[in-house]
Amino acid sequence: MKTYKVRVEGMTCTSCETHVATALKQIGAKPIDVSFRRGEAVFELPHANVETAKQAITAAGYQPTEAVEMEATEETYDYIIIGSGAAAFASAIEARKYGAKVAMIERGTVGGTCVNIGCVPSKTLLRAGEINSLAKNHPFAGLHTSAGTVDLASLIEQKNELVQYLRQTKYVNLIDEYGFTLIQGEAAFVDENTVEVNGKKLSANRFLIATGASPAVPNIPGLADVDYVTSTTLLERNEVPKRLAVIGSGYIGIELGQLFHHLGSDVTLMQRSPRLLKTYDREISEAMTKALTTQGIHLLTGVSFERIEQDGNVKKIYIEINGKQQVVEAEELLIATGRTPNTATLHLEAAGVKIGSRGEIIVNDYLQTTNPSIYAAGDVTLGPQFVYVAAYEGTIAAANAIGGQHKNIQLDTIPAVTFSSPAVATVGLTEQQAKENGYEVKTSVLPLEAVPRAIVNYETTGVFKLVADAKTGKLLGAHVVAEHAGEVIYAATLAVKFGLTIDDLRETLAPYLTMSEGLKLAALTFDQDVGKLSCCAG
Repeated sequence: MKTYKVRVEGMTCTSCETHVATALKQIGAKPIDVSFRRGEAVFELPHANVETAKQAITAAGYQPTEAVEMEATEETYDYIIIGSGAAAFASAIEARKYGAKVAMIERGTVGGTCVNIGCVPSKTLLRAGEINSLAKNHPFAGLHTSAGTVDLASLIEQKNELVQYLRQTKYVNLIDEYGFTLIQGEAAFVDENTVEVNGKKLSANRFLIATGASPAVPNIPGLADVDYVTSTTLLERNEVPKRLAVIGSGYIGIELGQLFHHLGSDVTLMQRSPRLLKTYDREISEAMTKALTTQGIHLLTGVSFERIEQDGNVKKIYIEINGKQQVVEAEELLIATGRTPNTATLHLEAAGVKIGSRGEIIVNDYLQTTNPSIYAAGDVTLGPQFVYVAAYEGTIAAANAIGGQHKNIQLDTIPAVTFSSPAVATVGLTEQQAKENGYEVKTSVLPLEAVPRAIVNYETTGVFKLVADAKTGKLLGAHVVAEHAGEVIYAATLAVKFGLTIDDLRETLAPYLTMSEGLKLAALTFDQDVGKLSCCAG
C-alpha cells in the first residue's frame, strides 16, 4: 500500500472534490482526501499505479500534474498554525468557517501569553494590589480601614485557578467545538510546504506562524550570573520582596512595579530614556511621573547600567546618572526591557521566510511573509503587542490564506492601555506624530482636577489631552491619565476611527460624574475655560 499526493488543477469547489474522489474510488483508492483549496488529492493505492490514478482524474475533467509518493508518517492539511495563542485560535476558528482542515501545533501550554502569563494573571493581581493599597491609604475622612501582611502564596494560587479555568473554557474546549486538530510538539520547517513535529512530517499549502514573543534580556555585565525574574517568573513568587528593582519602565515595568508597591515592596523603577513613557506626549509622561513618585515609587531616568552583582540574596545594580555613580540594592530584580519574537527554532530559512534584525517575522499589509504561502500574526511580528491585535490579525490571515480574500490590516486606531493607578490610555496620533504627518495641529490639555468624577474621588492626578486637525476640527488622537482611562478610551477610539470632530464631541451629551465626561470637557477646553462653567454646563 502506497500513499500518493497529486496536484490537481481545475478544482474550484467542494463538488469538484467529490468528482475527483469518486473517480479515485472507482480504481480502488482509499482513504481519499481531496481539497480544492490545496489543489491536491491524497490517497492510498493498493494495486494500481499512480499513472492509473492520474488517468482517472483526467477522465473526471480535471488536470493532474505533479505526483509524489508520500512518506508513511506524512499528513496533509489545508492550514497549519504554529502556536496556540489569541492569533492562532482566532485564525483557526476563521479557517474552519471556510471548511478547511486545520492543524494547530503547540510546543508548550495551550493558550499563549495572554491567558497563561500575561494579561489575565497580571490584571487579576493588579486588582488585588489596588484593594490592598486602598485599604491602607485612602482619601476619605471617617473611614478606618487597614490591611495586614499580604499572603502572596494564596493570591498566586487563586490566580492560577483563574488562569486554568479561562485556558480551559476559552481555548482548550474550543478545539473540539470548532473541529481542528491540536498537535503537541515543536515545529520546524523542512521546506516551504512541510513542517516536522515529533519526527512526523505535516504538509499544507498555507501556514500561519503565531508563536508570540518572550521577555527580552539586555546585555548588562553580570546579569547572567544574577538570580533575576521576568514578567513571567515574577508572578510565580510566593513572597512579597522587601525591595524590588525594575530595569525598564514601559507598561510591563510600570504595571508590575506598581503591583508589588501596592503589595508592600519598596520599588525602584530604572530606565535608560530621560523620561517615562517617552513615545507619549510630555503631558502624559509628566502626569504619570507625578502619580508614581507621589505614591512613593522611586523613579530613576537617564540611567546607564554599568554592572550587576549579587551578594547573598541581595542584587546590586551599579548605575550612572548624569555622571554620578550610585548603587541600587534589592532582594528581587525584575527585567522588563521588551520582548523577543519566538522564531529561533522554526528553521524559517528552509521555508524562505525572512526575519528582521530583532528576530521578528517580516510581513506585508496582508500578513504574508516573504513566502506568500506562509503568514504571520501577533507578537512574533513585533507589531502592536496587544492580545486584541493578535486576534484581529489571526482572523485577517485566515480570511486571506484560506478564504481567498485580499484584506489588509488596519492598525491606525489601536487603543493602548497601561493598567496602572491611575491608568494610561491612548489612541491615534500624539501631537508630535500629527505634526510629522503634515497636520496643522491644535491641542487641548485638561488637568484631571477639572473633571468632576476625579474631584469627588479625591484622585486628581492625571490629564486628558486631545489632538485635532486645526483646519477641519477632526479628532486625530486622545490621551488620558486617569482612573478607568481604559474604559474611557473606547469612546475616543470610535471618535478617531470614524472621523468625529471637536464639535461632535462638544454636542454629544456625556453623563455627569463619569470619567468619560472628561472627553467632552477636553473638547470644550479647546476654546473656553471649563473651570468657569457650572456643573454639567456645556
